[in-house]
Amino acid sequence: MLPSTAQLRQTGGRELKRIVFDEETIAERVRELGREITAAYPDGDLVVLGLLKGSFIFLSDLVRRIERPLQVDFIVASSYGEGTVSSGNVRLVYDPETELAGKHILLVEDIIDTGKTLNKLVTLLRQRRPRSLEICALLHKHVANYLELEAKIVGLDAPTLFLVGYGLDHAENFRHLPYIASLT
Repeated sequence: MLPSTAQLRQTGGRELKRIVFDEETIAERVRELGREITAAYPDGDLVVLGLLKGSFIFLSDLVRRIERPLQVDFIVASSYGEGTVSSGNVRLVYDPETELAGKHILLVEDIIDTGKTLNKLVTLLRQRRPRSLEICALLHKHVANYLELEAKIVGLDAPTLFLVGYGLDHAENFRHLPYIASLT
């Protein structure tokens, strides 16, 4: 059931426009992605590398659905600040502590939009000499002009709206929502 208009209202003067992906749709797709990833990595060391902050809820749900040994680590990059359009200036805020050389690296992203952040991270991670490097994204807008590495695993195709919820934010708000909604 979709939340009422009253439940959608948020503090800070922003109002959500509509639910784009409900909780049930997200949960079912995450279960499917877990099975896909399990099958894709039958051997070798797997490091699931969450791109924070946006991927944290998706990553948490996803790793519990992957039925094989794995390590979890994080990387933090920022390009949005408080706007709704990427600044294009990607800052690396936290580098993973796990040794990545010789391991399968699955970079988990909340949403692929412009691709600028991913391109910088792919270049950085390739320098670590992983056995393989792939991208898993919950959402993909299919608007990036060029990606250094196409996402191997995509949860859902996303509309070209500014989306929040299930880890996605606007100025650090809305991450807590159990569904994905449009802010525009």
